[in-house]
Amino acid sequence: MINEKLSFQKIITSNLVIPFFGLFLIFFFNLVTNPGFFRVATTVNNVGNTVLTGNLISILDNASELVILALGMTLVTAASGGQDISVGAGIAIAGGVMLRVLCGSQVAPELMQAPIIVAFLAGCVVAMIFGAFNGTLVSVFKIQPMVATLILYTAGRYIAYWINGGKLPIVSEPRFKYFGGFIPGLPVPTPVFIAIACMIIMALALKFTNLGLYTQVVGINVKSARLNGLNPVFIKFLTYVIMGLCVAVAAFIKVSRNATINHSTIAVDIEMDAILAVAIGGNALGGGKFNVAGSVIGAYTIQALIVTLYAAGVSSDSLVAFKAIVIVVIVVVSSPVVKNMFGKMGSKTMAKFSTAAREDM
Repeated sequence: MINEKLSFQKIITSNLVIPFFGLFLIFFFNLVTNPGFFRVATTVNNVGNTVLTGNLISILDNASELVILALGMTLVTAASGGQDISVGAGIAIAGGVMLRVLCGSQVAPELMQAPIIVAFLAGCVVAMIFGAFNGTLVSVFKIQPMVATLILYTAGRYIAYWINGGKLPIVSEPRFKYFGGFIPGLPVPTPVFIAIACMIIMALALKFTNLGLYTQVVGINVKSARLNGLNPVFIKFLTYVIMGLCVAVAAFIKVSRNATINHSTIAVDIEMDAILAVAIGGNALGGGKFNVAGSVIGAYTIQALIVTLYAAGVSSDSLVAFKAIVIVVIVVVSSPVVKNMFGKMGSKTMAKFSTAAREDM
């Protein structure tokens, strides 16, 4: 019986319970109210390719950037005990750099002025530099993460505007759209594969290096980490550089979707969704232990909620309010106090069932 209690409490208090439960509730709601929500069909898109369509495909596709950002945000949160609120502005900067490299001095060139890989690497370098800037403020100067990243959050979109001289460059070549749309012959959106690749790379990095362990130790107790021979300054700095790399990949997908960029509207408020994905994933926003899988599920949960609300006829103006209400409920339920309460209630219920079963015997 003791083992049963411990097992039940372990399941209830697991970080993955809440994101899975939230995703289950959203899918169950759709199953009851709109069974057609799960229908996946094939269709021919505007360039003549056969592709998969449906709400489930939309969730997987549109959550890709958020999933990638959630990976980096999880490490930043765990190491520094704070969040990077500049990722939306960082996407605008990295995306602006990529399009500037591809378009050169022209607004809409007929041919790309540089290979796509060069533009992508340029965006990665710039995004990682800004990540290093944030990381330096947090790790070296010990500025609170939200305050430190507020600088780039405020100025980032103006920097992106300046990079392209206030113009909105357009890439005409269809090859560039493959990365934000579909590769001919593949019915699944390319961003889904990019997100999966990023998840695999992160999983391998956490499994075969000490990145995860060092990040957790620094997040739990900086002094203890230093006494054990770790360099908390470098580890915090590194997580922000990794966050910058995640921003660059997300920016690449974003600008590829439309082959252009609007500096003032691209990825607006995506930083808030990334933070929520980490919270819904059961990770402590104060740092320490983390679970990347929970953050990924949290990202898909947020996107599933958005698609569900649209499918239910909620207007875009009301979407934020409905989304906030549901997310508040999920976050409250995922709090340690509520999880412990459910764990105790479940243990008492199991104890009663076990006692009744023994009496029947």
